Amino acid sequence: MGGQQYKVSVIGSGNWGSAIARLVGQNVEKHPDLFDQTVRVWVFEEEVNGRKLTDIINNDHENVKYLPGIRLPDNIKALSDVQEAARDANILVFVMPHQFVYKTCENLRGVIHNDCRAISLIKGLDFHNNEIMLFSDEISRILGIECCALSGANLASEVAEEKYGESTIGTKNIETDGKIFHKLFHTNYLNITVIGDYSGLQVCGALKNVVAIAAGISDGLKYGNNTKSAFIRRGLLEMRKFGKTFFGGVHTETFFESCGVADLITTCAGGRNRKVAEAFIGSNKTIEEVEKELLNGQKSQGTTTALEIHRFLKARNMTDMFPLMTSVYQVIYENAPPESIIDALQH
Repeated sequence: MGGQQYKVSVIGSGNWGSAIARLVGQNVEKHPDLFDQTVRVWVFEEEVNGRKLTDIINNDHENVKYLPGIRLPDNIKALSDVQEAARDANILVFVMPHQFVYKTCENLRGVIHNDCRAISLIKGLDFHNNEIMLFSDEISRILGIECCALSGANLASEVAEEKYGESTIGTKNIETDGKIFHKLFHTNYLNITVIGDYSGLQVCGALKNVVAIAAGISDGLKYGNNTKSAFIRRGLLEMRKFGKTFFGGVHTETFFESCGVADLITTCAGGRNRKVAEAFIGSNKTIEEVEKELLNGQKSQGTTTALEIHRFLKARNMTDMFPLMTSVYQVIYENAPPESIIDALQH
C-alpha cells in the first residue's frame, strides 16, 4: 500500500453491524498509521420517531433501533447510499443478513478498487440450484477481490458492552490479510485468533444456528440440561461431518476454535435461534409468526438454513447421515411432533 492508510467501510448496521462498527471505530483510532480515522457505515434507511436513522446515528451517536443504549464513536459516519459508503474503501466489512449479499455486491461492482480487500461476518451458507457456496467466495467472485471471514462466540450486545469474548478469522493469506484484520478487530475485550481454514469457519457459523433451534426445541419441551447437552454434542458432530463431506481443507481443529464449539455453546445458551425455537413449541403459530413477534424485524437465520440444508441433503439422498439437522427441519416445517427430535440422538 506504500504507506497509504486503509479506508474502512462497514456494509450493514443491524445489531451485530452496529456493535462491529463501534469496535472498528475504536480500533482505527488506536492505529492511525494504518487506518483512515473515519469509518463509513452503510445504513438501510428507516424512520424512527419521525427521524432518519442515519441522522440519529450521525448526530446522537447511537443506533436507537438495533443497538439502543450504546454510544457509537464520533468517527462513525452513517450513509444511506451503499455506493457512497464503499467508494474508495480499501477494506469492506460485510455484516448483513445473507439474503441481501448479492444485490449489495452487484451495486458495489463499479466503485470498488482492485486493491480493496473484504471480510465477511455473515453467518450462513448460500444454497443455490442445489449447490452450496461460502459467502466469502461469492463476495470475492462478484467483486474480484480477496475476501476472508470472521466468526465466533459473539453475541452482539455483549461485544458492544465490552464483555470479554473471543472470535476467529479465517483467511488464505495469514501473513498479509491476517495481520491487517487482526489489528482491525482485536481488542482487550475481543481476543482474535487467525486460522487458515476459512471454509470450516463459515460452516460452523451457519450450522450452529440449526443446532441452536434443536436446543430451543429441547428448552420448549422442558427437557433439561442433560438433554440439551446431548443435542449440542450431536450437533457438533454433524457440523464437522457436513464440513468434511462437502468442503475441501476443513480441519477438525477448527471446531475447537471460538468459531466452532464456543459459538455453538453461546448460541444454544443465549442466541435468537434458541429463543425463537423455544417460543415456537406449543404456540400453534408458524415459525415466521414467532420470529416477527420476537425479533424486531430481524430473522433468526437458523430456520432458513435448516430448510436449505434439508433441500441440499435430500437432493443427494443423504438426509439419514444428518439425523439432527433433518429432525429440526421436520419439526419446524413439516409439523412433526416436537418430541420426535429425541430420536435423532439414538442414531
